[in-house]
Amino acid sequence: MRIKKLLLSSALLWCLGTGAQGWNADLGNGKYKNPILHVDYSDPDVCAGKDGYYMTASSFNSIPGLPILHSNDLVNWELVGYALQEQIPVEHYRTVRHGDGVWAPSIRYHDGEYYIYWGDPDFGIYMVKTKDPAGTWEKPVLVKEAKGIIDTCPFWDEDGKAYLSYAFAGSRANVKTVLMLSEMTVDGTKLIGNPSLVFDGHKGHTTVEGSKLYKRDGYYWLMAPAGGVKPGWQLAMRSKNVWGPYEFKVVLHQGNTEMNGPHQGGYVETPNGDGWFIHFQDRWAYGRVVNLQPVTWKDNWPIMGVDSNKDGVGEPVMEWTKPNIGKSYPATPLISLDEFNGHQLGLQWQWQANQDPAKHWGWSSANLGFMRLNCIPREENVKTMWMMPNLLLQKFPGANFTATTKLTFENNPEAGVSNSGLIVFGEDYSYIAIEQDKTGNLNLVQRSLKNARTSKEAEKEIAIIPITKKEVYLRAKVEMIQNKEPFDARVTFYYSVDGKSFKKLGESFKPSAGRWVGAKIGLFASGTKAVNDSSYADYDWFRVEEN
Repeated sequence: MRIKKLLLSSALLWCLGTGAQGWNADLGNGKYKNPILHVDYSDPDVCAGKDGYYMTASSFNSIPGLPILHSNDLVNWELVGYALQEQIPVEHYRTVRHGDGVWAPSIRYHDGEYYIYWGDPDFGIYMVKTKDPAGTWEKPVLVKEAKGIIDTCPFWDEDGKAYLSYAFAGSRANVKTVLMLSEMTVDGTKLIGNPSLVFDGHKGHTTVEGSKLYKRDGYYWLMAPAGGVKPGWQLAMRSKNVWGPYEFKVVLHQGNTEMNGPHQGGYVETPNGDGWFIHFQDRWAYGRVVNLQPVTWKDNWPIMGVDSNKDGVGEPVMEWTKPNIGKSYPATPLISLDEFNGHQLGLQWQWQANQDPAKHWGWSSANLGFMRLNCIPREENVKTMWMMPNLLLQKFPGANFTATTKLTFENNPEAGVSNSGLIVFGEDYSYIAIEQDKTGNLNLVQRSLKNARTSKEAEKEIAIIPITKKEVYLRAKVEMIQNKEPFDARVTFYYSVDGKSFKKLGESFKPSAGRWVGAKIGLFASGTKAVNDSSYADYDWFRVEEN
């Protein structure tokens, strides 16, 4: 066992050193390429902290939620933890609720503490805080109970007063395309006074939301996206009074570039005063990837990216000089592999809902060197993977990658149909799995389902072959086949019984986004019959290489 762990540690170090796991934006020559993260961290926000920069993003119904990423140079990021270990209200989110939950959070460093605010469109405005963003966050506080309030951002002024900007989800509030401002108590736990409408985007800037509130050079700034997820643009609004009136200007759009919808994110300045804007771009099945734009100021208006047309409106760059922060830091691609040698799962993994204490989905072993997933029975009304809470998933780690996992399936003949395998998940999904059928025999299967959110159909069986070995290697190869809008990809599944010779199983399929999120890849175990001891799968490792 010790020899195995040493070998696997060497493999991990090799992957980290070569960037073999996935996307690497650091070009190694003082420049970077966009996106800086080819990963679905949608609605990103960033703040400067006491030790570098911290980013969070929408996590919707995925658990743990509110990812915390850290960077020293705004290009190379590390996932260091989560602010939410359970989604609240806890019982409500034990059921899979695609697209609900954490929408467009904002992170701020104030008076020695880090704050995150977000709007749950069904419950209201929440806040969590901590002194150590990579550590434990305090219990969430319900700042305001409400329905339809989203995209919140706090701001503490020099006079000690505190404010919160927010928007509305039309699906709940029957109102959208306006930005609101409210005063808060100084401790940030309650809204006070009468909220005020500070911007109306109905004339030319539909779906304005996601505002961030700053103060610079005597102006209050609201920076907000408009125009919708895929084709949108970025607005900046300024006023000498926090309550307005605000004059506004488009400061970033696609222009003549191939980057559709460059908008929604956070503005930050480095110690030398240089400005930078982190934002998303929607890439269909890949989700909303993260980009970094230089920001210059002209006539006290920001230009995000470069003003190619000399009209005062920025266009996104695809390659640029890294931020000057006085020191050079090495490239650090996000970790996507997991050797399952510890008692904790890698931070990249998320479930689809809060765990049920009565259903033991699985666990990692600190001394046995594997992660076990139990084939617990599905709820009676759960006919497909779409509403299964116990999918262990991670975001696509790049544009072109291959994910391989080794598992041993221990089937209980009395447990009925049960299976475990590798899934690429979205509103269209497909998986490859080892399965015990009704007769107790083992097969390798590929199944798929289109339009899972609305479909009444059963999963389509694409391929099935008998297998006698319980130890198998499963592989998914993801390839981008069109690198401009609409971005398109292909997934092909393979299997092996010796870890050396891999054979294709079934048909390639086109992955799709989920509900407000990109496609994900991961592992699952499922059963159909309640017994004293379910079938289970022991996963030795999960490894990712860039194609």
